[in-house]
Amino acid sequence: MSPNQRLIVAVLLSVIFFVGYTAIFPPVASEVLQDTKVQTGQSSVGTVPSVNVEADAGRVIAAVETSSSNNLVTVTNEHFILKIDTLGRISSKELREEKFRDKEDNHAQLIPSKGTKPLYIRFMDENLNKEAASVAYTASVNELNIDGNAKSVTLTQKLSALTVSKKITFFDDGHYDIVISMSEDKRYYIYLGQRPRVNEDEQMMTVVGALVYTDDEIVTIIADGDAEGRKSFSGVELLSAFDQYTATIMYGLSKDRTIIVERDTEDNPVVYFDGTQNIEFSGYIGQKNYKKLESINPILTNAIEYGWFTFAAKPLFALLLWLYGIFGNWGWSIIALTAIIRFVLYPLTYKGMVSMQKMKDLAPKIKELKAKYKGEPQRLNQATMDMYKKNGANPLGGCLPMLMQIPVFFAIYRVLLNAVELQGSEWILWVNDLSRMDPYYVMPVLMGASMFLQQRMTPNNFSDPMQEKVMKWLPVIFTFFFVTFPAGLVLYWFVNNLFSILQQFIVNQQFKNAKDALKAAKVEK
Repeated sequence: MSPNQRLIVAVLLSVIFFVGYTAIFPPVASEVLQDTKVQTGQSSVGTVPSVNVEADAGRVIAAVETSSSNNLVTVTNEHFILKIDTLGRISSKELREEKFRDKEDNHAQLIPSKGTKPLYIRFMDENLNKEAASVAYTASVNELNIDGNAKSVTLTQKLSALTVSKKITFFDDGHYDIVISMSEDKRYYIYLGQRPRVNEDEQMMTVVGALVYTDDEIVTIIADGDAEGRKSFSGVELLSAFDQYTATIMYGLSKDRTIIVERDTEDNPVVYFDGTQNIEFSGYIGQKNYKKLESINPILTNAIEYGWFTFAAKPLFALLLWLYGIFGNWGWSIIALTAIIRFVLYPLTYKGMVSMQKMKDLAPKIKELKAKYKGEPQRLNQATMDMYKKNGANPLGGCLPMLMQIPVFFAIYRVLLNAVELQGSEWILWVNDLSRMDPYYVMPVLMGASMFLQQRMTPNNFSDPMQEKVMKWLPVIFTFFFVTFPAGLVLYWFVNNLFSILQQFIVNQQFKNAKDALKAAKVEK
């Protein structure tokens, strides 16, 4: 395979991998099922009895949906409105900030209307559970205004043989602490609730579902549609039901608490854990904003997942966050981040460009060798490699820099796709939200044009007209791919192309000057 063919294959494979593989198999963080941390199927029967709850989570959800309830408590502050229903569940949470409006221009609603809701309690005793589904809670207060100071409400449910108490303390940053007490020791489960479903049609190849983070720093993600049977976890630091930008999180549980993930009738994960007579933990429902999560509890930052490229994405996001502290604008911060990445990769990309220039200059001599050793492939290959070695040319020199940039691009893609901080962030006149596609397609067109210019400036020695046509169409193909990408990601790729154009111009000028100097020396002789 010729160098040009390898180059085309590398580019096409990167496109296919990026668009196809990510869409079909959404990248997830390391889902590791190990000895005591994760147990599946019959291995966990000893921990949680194999009856009712574990058997058909779908039926449980259906039963909950038919349970009638009314709003009991309303918690408000300038950022959100949260409601608790008469079944003691967090039934809704509305974000009041303008930048979090959905596609229909309504305030974002984080709790879906269907499915289990946060803090729902299900008893193992079916008769007790049936009674609990029909007896309303009472509240110590019906309205709470969180104006900077934490405030509490106590919910009480009096059943015929049991009294349930939930004391919930809400904080201004959106998290809460809860203490659940039972008058008698009964077997029951507490549900995390279904994941938020905000702008679900704009997920753009992101993974959504449930996440469990354990104390050995293992992240397990069960994506919607991929839940298989039953899994249980111990040593859990946090559990989350999440979409692209938001999450319902519970944390602060004892390490010996058993966390269970079931599947519903649509193979989506349903998360719950076993309760005790007295139990306390914390929760959060809201945006996956890094600084906010870190200020609540640093462990919560693990709810922000970047898939397989977490090892590169996390430090890149940390650098982007630092740059934002300097520039105060996410658009300029992305440009600065691109400049830093290009600076780090400069030696590698420079060698690649020089190698491609040398390959172009050697093309006529390679053509002569092909004519000389026609029908002698072994001697042709040896002579070709000797010529490359003598002139310091590397047939793979042009491919390697591009291949090295692919992991960086994927990491940047994951960062910019999952960074809720970009929501509502303006850059220039027509780009008023870097987390969404450019409404006027200006950025994708500029990106495609810059890619075309870069291609024209890059030396090539195509011997096959078909190869040349394929390469010429790549800017158009990439432009169509990037049309629906977040403007922040397109901005990164566009600026990256500009740096490539500048660097290619410098390399081209160096070779031109060297050739001019050589010609001048020959004339003088």
